[in-house]
Amino acid sequence: MKVLVINTGSSSLKFGIFDLSLADSRIFKAEFSKFSATGCLLTSRTGGETAGEVTVRSHATSLAEAVEQVPAVLQNYGHEAFDAIGHRVVHGGARFHGATLIDDSVELAIDACGERAPLHNPIALAAIRQCRALWPTLPQVAVFDTAFHQTMPAAAHTYAVPKAWRERGLRRYGFHGTSHHYVALRAAEALHKPLHELRIVSCHLGNGASVCAIAHGHSIDTSMGMTPMEGLVMGTRSGDLDPGAFSFLAREFGLDANAVEHALNNESGLVALAGSNDMEAIEARAAAGDTEAQLALQLYAYRVRKYIGAYAAAMGGLDAVIFTGGIGENSADMRRRICERLGFLGLWLDADRNLVQAPADFSVVAVQAADSRVRVLVTRTNEQYMIARETAALLERSAMKSSVRIPVAVSARHVHLSQEAVEALFGEGHQLQLERQLSQPDGWAAKETVTVIGPKGNFANVRVLGPTRNATQIEVSRTDTFTLGIEAPLRPSGQLADTPIVTLRGPAGDHVTKGLIVAARHLHMSPADADILQVRDGDFVDIKVGSDERAVDFSHTLVRVKPGFVTEMHIDTDEANAAGIALRTTGELVLNDEDHEATVVTHHKAAG
Repeated sequence: MKVLVINTGSSSLKFGIFDLSLADSRIFKAEFSKFSATGCLLTSRTGGETAGEVTVRSHATSLAEAVEQVPAVLQNYGHEAFDAIGHRVVHGGARFHGATLIDDSVELAIDACGERAPLHNPIALAAIRQCRALWPTLPQVAVFDTAFHQTMPAAAHTYAVPKAWRERGLRRYGFHGTSHHYVALRAAEALHKPLHELRIVSCHLGNGASVCAIAHGHSIDTSMGMTPMEGLVMGTRSGDLDPGAFSFLAREFGLDANAVEHALNNESGLVALAGSNDMEAIEARAAAGDTEAQLALQLYAYRVRKYIGAYAAAMGGLDAVIFTGGIGENSADMRRRICERLGFLGLWLDADRNLVQAPADFSVVAVQAADSRVRVLVTRTNEQYMIARETAALLERSAMKSSVRIPVAVSARHVHLSQEAVEALFGEGHQLQLERQLSQPDGWAAKETVTVIGPKGNFANVRVLGPTRNATQIEVSRTDTFTLGIEAPLRPSGQLADTPIVTLRGPAGDHVTKGLIVAARHLHMSPADADILQVRDGDFVDIKVGSDERAVDFSHTLVRVKPGFVTEMHIDTDEANAAGIALRTTGELVLNDEDHEATVVTHHKAAG
């Protein structure tokens, strides 16, 4: 499949043709950039990633004018023929959690989000409307920067503001999701580990900049908020700012909210601090003694470093930091500044290895020292490729047009014990006794039960599941954690690093152990069913339960494929209550498209 990708940024327009049947899939690339009153630069390349680039002057003085020139550029290079168009859209609100086929209602939804991303959504919508008019018979797909962050928990995306405001959509959404998603997958491949086993901080540092905490395959927090203005210092955006500044500026300068918002989006950040958003030029000026440039560098690095530390704490640890975006990919000095003082996390740069720019082939370069526990990686982002891939995947799934029913079972609180724990709780030499078989052939309910004791409360008669494991794991719901008085992380089964400690009590005594988790919802699947549904171990899918107006979508459900597994989804009691499920039901692997056909939605593939 050939896909035209349209990527409208805040200061550039990138577009290209991807032939996804080829390993070197981007067969044409072009970018309008460096706009001025007299025109801009048009850089183009045809023939794959290793081909040479050609730069010419264009008379387009704005992004809107550049969009109008796209068909002529494609025609000039002989790339008029393609099968679909994928559009980058920055803001999708709370509605869109995956790639979506564009129709009139989707256009209206994108327009409604325009005030939340004023530098991006309006021009993206203009490009969408122009492309739909130029190519009315081609399917066109919107891929949202906000979609990847729909997995953020309420504690991360909620603002502590009046309820009426929150009900109108005032919350944190996050952006650069396509980039964070892509580089996280590349990091997992480079580290030879499944993404769901890693805790990653992704640093997308360009004219727009954001940091994302990716825990076990999910975005759990990100620095941008309701709009792309929150968070880091950026090229022309302020980043974090006390909201009291609005009333201060109204009193001192007579500025209304629109004027302040414009200044914070267009006249702040590096431009305000150093008079330029060109990081290379700012670094040169700082080295020559310019104090304004020096402050800009210090402030920029400080803000990124602060977020990395905060997100390591939020995830309960850190396996890798990955740098991408124009600054993250190319500025060794900024990477060094950011990573200073992170040794307490076990993160150390290798000064020589850090003197690198991201490779043109999108490979991943490790720049950490030999004794660094945390990996530090550099790679080019490839949002356009991700947009092309998600566009093609959505259309291929649409063509399947098949409904797949999935058994859904409710998993109450339970424990898995090590043999050491069994003997501490039930006596030396004790072996777990079979009570009954479970749906998965390799698991069973034991006759034994334990009491789970927390600092605030406890649960008696919690069932032990066999057989024994190498490490003890206690699975509870989020509501259970409030009864116990312990904050437990949301984790895939077996991911027990940095989990809280609880006391288990049995007839032979107490056993103090880590391993308390809120188990991430997951879908056990046999290899045969996985082949039929075209999913792999470590993929994430959506499952829809119910078919009426009270239907519930369980998004980002982890797929676990193993010989002997019986295909079945497991959710906890909180999720079951939300969906009105008492014990068992069935759900559908769902497709987020205009016809609401039931088929697989794969959010990202496992590494490897």
